[in-house]
Amino acid sequence: MVASAHPLASEVGAKVLAGGGNAIDAALAMAAMTAVVLPAQCGFGGDAFAVLYDAASGTYRAVQGSGVGPDGADADYFRARGCEAVPVHGPLSVAVPGMVSCVESLHGAGATRSLAELFEPAAAAAEQGVVLTAKNAHDIASHREALAADPAAAAVLLPAHRVPSAGERLVQADLARTVRAVADAPSSFYTGAIAERCVAALRAAGAPWSGEEWAAQRAPLVDTVASAYGGVTIHTTAPPSPGYMVLQQLAIVERRLGELAMLGPDAVELMARAAVRCFADRVERVSSETDEWRRLLERDAIADAAREAASREPLRAPALVRGGDTTSFVAVDEAGNAVSFIHSLAFTWGARVMVPGTGLMLNDRLGRGAYLLEGHPNCVAPRRRPMHTLNAWIAAGVDGRPLAVGNTPGGDGQVQWNVQLISHLFDHGLDPQEAVDAPRFSLAPGSDANAIGTPLALTCESRLGTRTLAALRDAGLPVTVVGPMEGGGGAQVVAIGAERGDLLGGSDSRQDGIAVGA
Repeated sequence: MVASAHPLASEVGAKVLAGGGNAIDAALAMAAMTAVVLPAQCGFGGDAFAVLYDAASGTYRAVQGSGVGPDGADADYFRARGCEAVPVHGPLSVAVPGMVSCVESLHGAGATRSLAELFEPAAAAAEQGVVLTAKNAHDIASHREALAADPAAAAVLLPAHRVPSAGERLVQADLARTVRAVADAPSSFYTGAIAERCVAALRAAGAPWSGEEWAAQRAPLVDTVASAYGGVTIHTTAPPSPGYMVLQQLAIVERRLGELAMLGPDAVELMARAAVRCFADRVERVSSETDEWRRLLERDAIADAAREAASREPLRAPALVRGGDTTSFVAVDEAGNAVSFIHSLAFTWGARVMVPGTGLMLNDRLGRGAYLLEGHPNCVAPRRRPMHTLNAWIAAGVDGRPLAVGNTPGGDGQVQWNVQLISHLFDHGLDPQEAVDAPRFSLAPGSDANAIGTPLALTCESRLGTRTLAALRDAGLPVTVVGPMEGGGGAQVVAIGAERGDLLGGSDSRQDGIAVGA
C-alpha cells in the first residue's frame, strides 16, 4: 500500500508494488513523480529525508538529504550587504539540494529496479504534460509576480504570459530531460553537467558558490533516532531534521495525553504548551553540528519540560513560523518493508529561481533555516547545514516490526501534527483515515529564521468545537480559528496489522491525494 498527496504519485507507487517492486522502489518512483506533479512543493532542487525499515534484517535506518550553503557566505558576507537576516528568496537563499543524494542513497539501500525504470513514468508525465489541479493553479497564481521575474520559470509556468487554469496541461520538457539524466547518473547532479549549470546560474546571479560545496554533497544512511511512547517505539530522523522534537513532545505529554479526552481543551493546551517549550529549546540551543538535542531528550530535561507544560504559566513565544510547502508519502510492501519519505523546496516555489535549461526550481532552505545571529549555534556559516523542518517516522511494536508509517508536510506544523497523529493512532485507536482527517491545531511561531518577533498564535480548525475553543481562550491561549479543514498539512499514514500484517491507509482530505493498495 502507498499513500501520497497526489493521485498520480499514488498510482505509480502502487503499480511498482503490483509489478513486484519493493517499498524502496515504490518510494523512488513516487519521489520522481511528486517532483513533476507538485512542482511548487518539491523537486530535485530541494531536500529530502526518509526513514526505512528492512524486513529481512529487522533494522531501521534514515537518510538525511539536506545540503549546505555556499562557501563564500558567512555572517559577515550578508551583513556587508545590509542584510538583517539571510534572504528568504532569490539566489542568496539557496542551499545545496539534497534530494538527489537522498534518492541515490535510498536506491543503494535495497532497491530492486533501476532508477531509469522507476523515473520514466515521471519523465514521461513531465514531457507530455500533467493536468493542473486547483492547488497547482493556485500555487502559480498566488506567486505570479515572483515567477514572472525569473525568465526560466516564467517560460514554463506562465505560458503566453498568463496564469494557467486548473484542468490545463503543464508541460515541463526541460525537467523531463533532467529527470532522465539523474536516473542515468545521479552523480551528474553534483559533479557533472547539471551541477555546472546550477553553480554557473547562481554565480551569475551574485551568489558566492565555489562549486566544491556542491560536489561534496552526500546523504548518509544513518541510524534513526528512536524512543518509546506507550507501547510503541517511534523511529525518526536526526538533526538537521527536527524529528527529535516529535520524540521530545511525545515524552513531555506521555502518561497524561492518553488519559485526557481526545482533542478536548486540556489535551490541546497540553500539546500546545509542550510545543512552545520544544521550539524555544530548539531556537536557543540546537544546531546540526552539536549533540545538544540529545540532552533535551534526557529524563531530567523531559521532567522539567513536563512540569512547565503542566504549570499553566503564561506562554513564552520562541524568538523565531511561517507556512511552508512540502509533500510526503509512505509505502509498505508485502514483505513488510516500509518507507516514510518527505521532500520540499522549503517555501512555496523555493527560492523562486529556475536554472535555465533544466526545469529545476531551487530551494530557499538557507534563508529559511540559518540564523544571522553572531555566536548562535545555527548562525549561517560555510559548510554548515541549516536546521530543517522535514521529518518522517515509523512506529514499531514490541516485536520491532512496524505498526504505522507516517508523515505530514507543513513547516513547523509538522512536528506538532505528527505528535497529534501518533496520539490519535496509539492513545485513542483511530484508524489511519480518521487520524489524518481529525481536527488539527498548531502553535506558532516555531523556529523559522525569518519570523523573529512574530506574535504567538494557536491556530485551530473550527471542528475542534465551540466549547473547546472557548475553554482554550479562557485558559489564556491566543486562539485563531480557521475553516474546518484549513489547519494545514497533508498527512499520509499506512497502518500494519500486528497479527496478520493487513494494511490500512489514510490520505489527508486537506490535499488531493489517495491511499492505494496493490
